[in-house]
Amino acid sequence: MFILSLTYLKPNDEADRYMEPHMAWVKEGYAKGWFLASGRKIPRTGGVILAIGDRAAIEAYVAADPFTIHGVAAYDITELAVTTTAEGLEILKR
Repeated sequence: MFILSLTYLKPNDEADRYMEPHMAWVKEGYAKGWFLASGRKIPRTGGVILAIGDRAAIEAYVAADPFTIHGVAAYDITELAVTTTAEGLEILKR
């Protein structure tokens, strides 16, 4: 599993300019079966995505995020070897 932590490099109004294409990119990540959960950080300094899949593919996909392309946010990708989950979350062990 991967924790994709993105941090805004530009003000929120600049992030808002690219929010629609970023959210289309997020929805595509869900359609591919890679994204499991996502949301904004509080306070609003970026966001977090929980993902599964191949690291190289995830890294390439992150590079294609409109936020990345336009320099709005930087990603920190942390790989996590999940060993224990609540019932129903076994998919996280991939």
